[in-house]
Amino acid sequence: MIRVLLLILMALVAAPASADELRPAVIELTEREQGQWALEWRLPVAATRAANAAPVAQPVIPESCELLGEPARRAAPLALLGRANLKCQGTLAGESFGLTQLIGNADAIARVEPLDRPVQTFRLTSQEPAAIILAEPDAWQVLRDYFVIGAEHILLGWDHLLFVIALVLLVRAPWPVVKAATAFTVAHSITLVATTFGYTGLPSRPVEALIALSIVFLAVEVALVLRDPDRMTITRRYPWAVAFAFGLLHGFGFAGALADIGLPQGEIATALLAFNLGVEAGQLLVIAFLLVGLAALIRAAPRFEMPTMKVATYLIGATGSFWLIERVIG
Repeated sequence: MIRVLLLILMALVAAPASADELRPAVIELTEREQGQWALEWRLPVAATRAANAAPVAQPVIPESCELLGEPARRAAPLALLGRANLKCQGTLAGESFGLTQLIGNADAIARVEPLDRPVQTFRLTSQEPAAIILAEPDAWQVLRDYFVIGAEHILLGWDHLLFVIALVLLVRAPWPVVKAATAFTVAHSITLVATTFGYTGLPSRPVEALIALSIVFLAVEVALVLRDPDRMTITRRYPWAVAFAFGLLHGFGFAGALADIGLPQGEIATALLAFNLGVEAGQLLVIAFLLVGLAALIRAAPRFEMPTMKVATYLIGATGSFWLIERVIG
């Protein structure tokens, strides 16, 4: 268990400078007129970093479709964009659609939007970079895929993950931590839904800076408690209230990520519900792992508890400070 905790610390050191890793590739096939389709795709820069080792992913179009002219490609901030027009025959049911490949653990979202039938949304993976278009959409497809996306956002989105880890290190008691994490989920759900439906919104740059500040804030509180275990900081007194307040900020970050991914028209409520349930499930998984790991560490090697806590706290604080400075000065 000590080795596992040390590996976690090493992972924190190697945390990417771009903290939010939920920027999957997106490819959409939209029917504009009968038989006339528009193909659009976006590949995040992170998904193309290994282009020297392998070709950049290319769209996989249904066999009954043909390209009308050459695809248009251009570079955008942190992404490569493409667009093409297609002429297709029939309903496309049973045909493949997606990308030629996805590198590493990358995910992608594929959407098919016919004129007269429901939208179909697929989650693509490196093992299955293309999906089979269905005659009728699967009722559970959106719920399943966006639940996984929500869980991945906590497990792979380093800024949100470090916030949860710092919260666990500060509060430590299982039930208060779970209540605080649930308050965090409720809060970010409020701003996520409000932003999605256009009731509110904030520019991404200050939001990302404030999210980094929330990590630094918790790291400082953990450091104060390590110095004086009897000290009652704001978060130790009211963990759920602090988590709720910062959750409102993190919700704007979630909204920005979902705006990149997109939500299926006609299934927006289902997708939002599934995403939030996935975030909560991911949080609870992280909390359970950390609490069990800390309990095992205290039982097996209690003399390593304080050094491990200090190293973890300073790494979290340093990482959050780096992100804060980076996001403030650009």
